[in-house]
Amino acid sequence: MLHELLLALLGYTGDLIIDVREQEEECGAHIPLSPDAPISQEPTFKLAPDVSFVQSSERDVIERIITLGFYYRELDRFAAKSRNLSWIRSPNVSPVSRTSQLLKGKTLKQSVYRRAIANGIVEVLSVYRSAVLHIEQKFLSDSLPIVATLTQGLNKFFVLLPPLFELILEIERDNIYGGKLLNLLHKRCHCGVPELQTCIQRLLWHGHQVMYNQLASWVVYGILHDPYREFYISSQDDKDSEQESGPHLLEKLTRLSVADTSLNDWHLGFHISLDMLPEYITMHVAESILFAGKAVRVLRNPSPSFQFKDGSSHQQIQRGSQRTQGYTATISFQNNSSDNKLVGEDLLPQAEADKIESMLQDLKESSEFHKRSFENAVDTIKAVAASHLWQLVVVRADLNGHLKALKDYFLLEKGDFFQSFLEESRQLMRLPPRQSTAEADLMVPFQLAALKTIGEEDKYFSRVSLRMPSFGIALKPSPIDLPKVKVNKDGDSVGHTDASLEVSLDGWDGISLEYSIDWPLQLFVTPEVLSKYQRIFQYLLRLKRTQMELEKSWAFAMHQDHIDFAKHRNDTRKSSVSQHQRQRLRPMWHVREHMAFLIRNLQFYIQVDVIESQWNVLQSHIQNSHDFTELVGFHQEYLTALISQSFLDIGSVSRILDGIMKLCLQFCWKIENDESNKSTIELEHIAEEFNKKSNSLYTILRSSRLAGSQRAPFLRQFLLRLNFNSFFEATARGVLNVVRPRPPVSVLQ
Repeated sequence: MLHELLLALLGYTGDLIIDVREQEEECGAHIPLSPDAPISQEPTFKLAPDVSFVQSSERDVIERIITLGFYYRELDRFAAKSRNLSWIRSPNVSPVSRTSQLLKGKTLKQSVYRRAIANGIVEVLSVYRSAVLHIEQKFLSDSLPIVATLTQGLNKFFVLLPPLFELILEIERDNIYGGKLLNLLHKRCHCGVPELQTCIQRLLWHGHQVMYNQLASWVVYGILHDPYREFYISSQDDKDSEQESGPHLLEKLTRLSVADTSLNDWHLGFHISLDMLPEYITMHVAESILFAGKAVRVLRNPSPSFQFKDGSSHQQIQRGSQRTQGYTATISFQNNSSDNKLVGEDLLPQAEADKIESMLQDLKESSEFHKRSFENAVDTIKAVAASHLWQLVVVRADLNGHLKALKDYFLLEKGDFFQSFLEESRQLMRLPPRQSTAEADLMVPFQLAALKTIGEEDKYFSRVSLRMPSFGIALKPSPIDLPKVKVNKDGDSVGHTDASLEVSLDGWDGISLEYSIDWPLQLFVTPEVLSKYQRIFQYLLRLKRTQMELEKSWAFAMHQDHIDFAKHRNDTRKSSVSQHQRQRLRPMWHVREHMAFLIRNLQFYIQVDVIESQWNVLQSHIQNSHDFTELVGFHQEYLTALISQSFLDIGSVSRILDGIMKLCLQFCWKIENDESNKSTIELEHIAEEFNKKSNSLYTILRSSRLAGSQRAPFLRQFLLRLNFNSFFEATARGVLNVVRPRPPVSVLQ
């Protein structure tokens, strides 16, 4: 009886102690339980009902003790199933088909974390087995063994085995694995039983060994080793593999170059898997881990073009030795691959990688998980990766030079170049852009302007290219319902149309620039960043074009006036006509001056008060910061400030400014191309609309909402320039508070 009881404590039932589930099969016949059978919800080890020589009190004690055997067997079954690696060596299965099955999830669900927890459970069960063997030795040496010896020797396991059984029951029932398993164990650690707390902490330690191994692979080598998708850093390829078959996915990956793969990995390749992120690891720490791994991938896998450029002298020496010794092309390729490895090691020195690995090793060896130590280690690792990435992007890749080039061309810092370009393309832009050749038409004035103003020392201009978007989208009608005039190259009116001038006004506003970015600057200057630069560029170019047209219209009028005076100075009748025409247009020149005043001050405000001041702030940050992530944040703040302080993020203001610039262009073209009485009425209409919009603009800029925003210091300077003599304030107050028709334009005199 006692020997069968000892066997039952190790999970082996017999005639006296039976498993209820086994006896229920096939009319009471004893059938061994299948290894894949689900875990029972409650203990099923019972004393056989036909045992009559055991007292009821002893039966209760024995049935209570043999529940430990049930817990032991279920824990052992769970551990054996979780640690089973026989599927790796399954016969008649090729490695390729096994890999494809793993990708498609057709094999048995495996879990590295469950395997680690199972190793911890095996440790606990080995202690339990030792206790049972020790009791057996006592029984053999004692002349009169009693059941109380069992109770005394195994009592402490009633604290451990039932909670462990509940743990594996929850794991199996809810299919918990990976980071979810770590989170469950961390919650179970918080209990009031010291022995159980120590046991669960040991299981958690085993789980953390897997996490630290994956973490080391990620932040030391840039390799995400997560075959079962259990780590809280996840690869986008895992999602792609679910949707694409193996050959298609392989073909897709082979089409990507090394640089493309690197950029794809940086921007879209990896993300944080919230399902697998334990609650005791904060999102900030997970983001630091994600960044550190991506940075290490970049540093260890530089682009071939960058490798050649960075290690040119070293490669020239090797190529010279190859010619001397007559090496073949095969050896040359091998040497080039070794050069690539040397460049990667130079970007991330081995000493730094060893330092990171040593920190993680210290965390692995700790018997308990200390959240503060873990977070400090992650912050240190992130700082190391960010520092070396900063060295790569800022120093080796000349980030500041490229930022200066973006400022020169996208923010119109090279004003002489864009002034020359707009002058060369002025007559072209007086006509509607042609859908098929608009970009090619602009290339001629663009190249002419470059020859006149761009020197050979500007190595960044070759990266700049001019682009015109494709048409085919219906343009919105003009806010001013004026007859539109199509002008030829000489500025003469050739006929009236309803849409040609609107196309001319709106079509050329789509002019944009492209800037060629090499690896690794694409990590910093992303497509989103370039789109922001593009938005500011188009706004500034419209502004500069408007300002130039206002100046050209005045120069044209003065030149025409001098010609008329020279022609008709001896003819009294014609001279009086010319004098009358001059008196008639004089109010319009006052309007032109108000337009030029507003556009000139807006341009000065954006270029000096906004762009130049924010550029100086960015430069100070670049000089003082040696962290790539900080630098990215500073640059984002720089672009946000440019857009915000230029009012591009305020729809009402930007629409008013666009309308003002359109009015200014229409005014200039009207006054140059048509001097009839009908044109004078249209000019007065334009002047009326300009007064309304300029006063509305001033009113919005003076609003309390903008006065309390981050634009306030710069906005006050702009308003001071506009309203230095209180003209705008008085006019705006009159427009908004007096409900009456607008006074004649002559009051602007």
